[in-house]
Amino acid sequence: MIGVNTNYVLDTNSLIMSLSSRNKYSYIWDAFVTGRYTLCVTNEILTEYEEVISRNINQRVARIVLSYFMLLPNVKFVDPHYSFGLIHADFDDNKFVDCAIVANARCIVTQDHHFDVLSTIDFPKVDVIDIDEFLKMLLSEVN
Repeated sequence: MIGVNTNYVLDTNSLIMSLSSRNKYSYIWDAFVTGRYTLCVTNEILTEYEEVISRNINQRVARIVLSYFMLLPNVKFVDPHYSFGLIHADFDDNKFVDCAIVANARCIVTQDHHFDVLSTIDFPKVDVIDIDEFLKMLLSEVN
């Protein structure tokens, strides 16, 4: 069940895919902005969001997106003091895993197959769904 008290982590590509009003994934951003779910972030994740949005879209959009994270009440800032290092294929992806663990997030939303290894790890358990499944979950709550 989706809800403002349900914590999610969006990897950078999932966030970027949701920003364009020209595709079906824009509903994910709209649902976030209207408080339908809580988005969990760390300083390291925000830095990556800003860098990638600035590079792939532009710096103005990056500043606007970051301002939403500072203003909206359904953003949960966490500060992991430990890195579990569960993903070895791309160690940089571990910032999302650590955030999900510390925030007790329901799951990480990603298209990145480096996260597939998490399905083989029993502890700490971190669930992963793709962006289409997340969109379907959000839409099912409306209908």
